Amino acid sequence: MRIRWVAAATFAAGTLAVAACGSSSPASSAGSGASASSSSAATTPASTSNTVKTAKIGGATVLTNAKGFTLYSFAPDTMTKSNCNAACAKYWPPLKGPVTATGIMGKFGTITRSDGSSQETYNGHPLYTYIGDTAPGQAKGNGLTLSGGLWKEIVVSGSAAPAPASSSSSSSGGYGY
Repeated sequence: MRIRWVAAATFAAGTLAVAACGSSSPASSAGSGASASSSSAATTPASTSNTVKTAKIGGATVLTNAKGFTLYSFAPDTMTKSNCNAACAKYWPPLKGPVTATGIMGKFGTITRSDGSSQETYNGHPLYTYIGDTAPGQAKGNGLTLSGGLWKEIVVSGSAAPAPASSSSSSSGGYGY
């Protein structure tokens, strides 16, 4: 019963996210430094800590927030603008910036979102978590096409994990949209 409810809720969330993602006004970009700290894991994808780290998920080393939740990029974004706002951002919460990171190759920075908040970027890609990831180490958002574009985990080494298989059955627990 619980699996059916989770699949139905995720399907509804994905459907709303597809229709609700709007555009934002241009934003500015600024670099941020990289240094270290650690944080304990929790069971919600939203980040309250400003630390980025890496984790091995599905054969690839990917960026995660301080709690171990996978970080994603959104194909329609630009280096200075997030195109995931309003309801879209409820399903794909932006990673607030600036962050600290140690030993991660690449360039971190921030942009200003349409609501005036700061969002972290990595190599020019605004970063997000996904509400479908319910525990650290998951990458259920990888390869999904929702909210008007493709979502990809941020791979820092190795090969990207294969995109999840689509499923139209709500009893399978899949996240096919």
